[in-house]
Amino acid sequence: MNWIALTDEGQLNQLKELSKQKPQVIFKHSSRCNISGVAKNRLERSTVPDGTDFYFLDLIQYRQLSNKIAEDFAVYHESPQLLLIKNGECIYDESHSGISMEELKEQLSTI
Repeated sequence: MNWIALTDEGQLNQLKELSKQKPQVIFKHSSRCNISGVAKNRLERSTVPDGTDFYFLDLIQYRQLSNKIAEDFAVYHESPQLLLIKNGECIYDESHSGISMEELKEQLSTI
């Protein structure tokens, strides 16, 4: 898994633009949450789908950016949380034990 660290709002704007060409995934992680660690581990042990960028947001360190993501994509803030962005919009989000690469792949197959 080659995570792209998401650390500022400029990257978020770039991510939205890139999502018009190919899907973008944001994983919001809390280092204080055991469930978040388990979800991150499951993602990292899975085969990553081609043609998709994966962003990693440390929401403890970048809480304001996490709030901006929730606002911009009209999703309720959760931790951990996985968001699939296409054409500048969140078309799928999942949290906690519902996060799986297989489900993400299913969602990607429909776009």
